[in-house]
Amino acid sequence: MKVDALSFATRLLHPRHVVIVTCCDREGRANAITLAWSMPASFNPPMVVVSIAPARYSHRLIEETGEFVVNVPTVELLKQTYLVGSKSGRDVDKFKLTGLTPGKAKVVKPPIIEECIAHLECRVVNHVRAGDHTLFIGEVVAAYAEEEAFKDQLLNPKAAKPLFHYGLNYFTTIVDEVLKP
Repeated sequence: MKVDALSFATRLLHPRHVVIVTCCDREGRANAITLAWSMPASFNPPMVVVSIAPARYSHRLIEETGEFVVNVPTVELLKQTYLVGSKSGRDVDKFKLTGLTPGKAKVVKPPIIEECIAHLECRVVNHVRAGDHTLFIGEVVAAYAEEEAFKDQLLNPKAAKPLFHYGLNYFTTIVDEVLKP
């Protein structure tokens, strides 16, 4: 028998890759938000989409400045990633709270997170209201990663354990093997 899952339909798509998106206000004050709703959108030019509710502080900052950075954390950053996602940047400096290190991005104003294994610097090219969220479509203007984490343009699961949101307050990671049909 199948369960009626409409009320938790989005959870049927989990686990989802977790990212920490950094942004800043016009004066450069940095903020971060943990997201499981992000995805690639285009190869050429490279584009990504992040989905953020309008009530979130980061939504306002990205709307104002038109820039954000997608940072890829590992499972070792589970506690910090969870804290970033459970507090509002209106009330707290998330970098001080978590001990994460803001670093200078190559092209955009928002910082990267030094402890993350990859960074995609983005400029918003469009945004679309989708129900109770906004999809920010960002053109990737710079992208770089830790060499050990990515070999031959693929994630190296032995060197990098990306974090996945399993649902509610649960997370997981991938196994150390790559399967090929």
